[in-house]
Amino acid sequence: MSTTLGLYNYWIVIFLMMVGFYVVIAHGNLIKKIVGLNIFQTSVFILYITMGKVADGAAPILDDSVTSYSNPLPHVLILTAIVVGVATTALALALIVRIKEEYGTIEEDEIHSQDESL
Repeated sequence: MSTTLGLYNYWIVIFLMMVGFYVVIAHGNLIKKIVGLNIFQTSVFILYITMGKVADGAAPILDDSVTSYSNPLPHVLILTAIVVGVATTALALALIVRIKEEYGTIEEDEIHSQDESL
């Protein structure tokens, strides 16, 4: 039981992944879908950062007193992923603004019904 509770980061990751996935699947509003994708993306960030931490690990700076180092690569990859995520979110929001101008709505069902009526 203590092992299960000790891995609370993974439970948070699973919860956030499922919440983000549910929001993307269940809602037809395009803004809500973008928010769901961002929640899902945040859970992946937490997962990578959790796996990148080594118990009793120090920063990778050479020192005679340090015997265990943490790998900085996951953290660097997450910084890159955050930048890509912000750019993707900005592009998605710009596309949603353009869709709103064209169709007059951001509800997925209404957009499909307008396309089928043409």
